[in-house]
Amino acid sequence: MLTMTSLSSRLPLSLPSSRLWLTGMALLLLAGCASQGPIDESGRQSGQWERQQADVEAFDTWTLVGKAGLRTPEENISANLDWNQHPHYFRMLISGPFGGGRNVLEGREGRFSLSNSDGRFEAETPEALMEEQLGWALPVSAMPDWVRGLPGEHGSYQIETDELGFPSHLTQDGWEIDYRDWERVDELWLPRRLVMHYDDVRITLVVNQWQASGE
Repeated sequence: MLTMTSLSSRLPLSLPSSRLWLTGMALLLLAGCASQGPIDESGRQSGQWERQQADVEAFDTWTLVGKAGLRTPEENISANLDWNQHPHYFRMLISGPFGGGRNVLEGREGRFSLSNSDGRFEAETPEALMEEQLGWALPVSAMPDWVRGLPGEHGSYQIETDELGFPSHLTQDGWEIDYRDWERVDELWLPRRLVMHYDDVRITLVVNQWQASGE
C-alpha cells in the first residue's frame, strides 16, 4: 500500500526532471528560431542570396515582361518591355509612348539591329542604336546582369546589401541601381522593381513576369 509519506517523498524527485525537460524543449525551439534567421514580409530570409547566387548567375536564358519608366528634367514617359534573353542573343520588344509604337531591338554576336515601321537599322552598340532611332537609350549591354541583381563582368563596381544580405545598391559604369522589391521565381529570388540613375536620367523598371525559357 502506498502511504502519504512515501508519496510525498517521491514528488520532489520528479520536479527537477520536469524542469529539465521543459528547459531542453525551450532551448531547442530557440535554436530553431535562431537558425532560421531574419525574414521579411515577402518571405525573403537572411542567407538566401548567398546560397542562390551561383544559380542566379547560371540563370542566363529567360523572358522578362515588364514596364520601364523614363524620367528626365524635360519628360516623364513609359513603355512596355517584352525581353527574351539568351547567352549569345537577345530580343527586346519595346512598345508604348516612348517606344514610339512598336520597336524590336535585337543583338547577336556583336551585331545589333532595331526594326520598326520606318525600317531596319544597325549600329555598333544597342545604346547607340536606341539613341539614334528613339532619342533615348537603356543600358542594354549591362542590364542582363543588373536585372538579376548581379554586377556586370566588364568593369569595376561597388555593391551594398540590405539586412538580409540581398543587393540593395549597385554602382557601375556611372549608373546607380537601387533594388526596391523582390519576388520568388520557382526556387530563385529575383528583382521585381529596380531604379537606375545616370546623371539626371532616372529609369524605373517593374517586372510583371519572369519566366525561364529554353534554348
